[in-house]
Amino acid sequence: MKKRWRTDACLVLCGVLIWFLADAARIRAAAAEALILCGGSVIPALFPFLAVSSLLVSLGFGEWLSPFFSGLMGPLYRLPGHASSALLLGLIGGYPIGAQTAAGLYKEGLLTAGEAERLLTFCNNSNPVFLISVLGAGVFGSVRAGVWLWLIHVASALLTGLLFRGSGKRASRSRVSRDIPCRAVSLSGAFVGAVRDSAGGMLSVCAFVVFFYVLAKPLAAAGTLLGPALVGVLELFSLTPLLPPTRFGFLLAAGCAGWGGLSVLCQTAAVLEGSGLRLRPCLLGKLVQAALSALLAALLAGHALG
Repeated sequence: MKKRWRTDACLVLCGVLIWFLADAARIRAAAAEALILCGGSVIPALFPFLAVSSLLVSLGFGEWLSPFFSGLMGPLYRLPGHASSALLLGLIGGYPIGAQTAAGLYKEGLLTAGEAERLLTFCNNSNPVFLISVLGAGVFGSVRAGVWLWLIHVASALLTGLLFRGSGKRASRSRVSRDIPCRAVSLSGAFVGAVRDSAGGMLSVCAFVVFFYVLAKPLAAAGTLLGPALVGVLELFSLTPLLPPTRFGFLLAAGCAGWGGLSVLCQTAAVLEGSGLRLRPCLLGKLVQAALSALLAALLAGHALG
């Protein structure tokens, strides 16, 4: 079975390679567009957040927040207060900062593997700037619609966390240090490490954006309804110019923002590499969040677009 899977994958990749060679001019043009997108939007929007979030984790932001959020994170999500830093930074900074912060908390010994993977089901989210400004004002011509998209996104993430609160194995807590009064870390060393690691992470993010942007290009021609849906499965940025300012567009925007796209999953896999955490919980969480986002959008579309 495994050999058959590899054979099928190789055949598909050979087909993709032939397509790239046969349509080299368009592939080159699409890749150039994606690089412009990365330089003009992705890097300016994400890199500062990646660097600052990494620095915050190194300096003990999770422990500082812990007393304030332990009363909520524990009863609601079976997670310590430290975990709130990944949720908050993920909601503010966007993909894949929530996942990066969760992995950082695990590496620092503040979460068990089970807790970190449970956190991954709902902490990796889109940022409000993209939802409110790019989608709301840019696509639907309404900041109000963007605010509703953001509220739906946040609500679906929190509901997803509740649905997964009982998942995962209960790991031993002996390896987890819950109370760390002071970090023996140099500010300059933490800053240099955060910027350096974030630069590497940003390179991975842009690489996946370019690759999936190229793959998504021909899917846009599949029709006014099917085309945007197929593109949204792959890559979120490529979806933006295809969304119609209609109820269908609003539902698709909400669902695809909750899903994030295969590009975001690959970006998440890149920031989780070497951490020992599995990608599967994040995948399941994004599927559930996409469904919840679309459902909430269907219920609220009339009010949001009215």
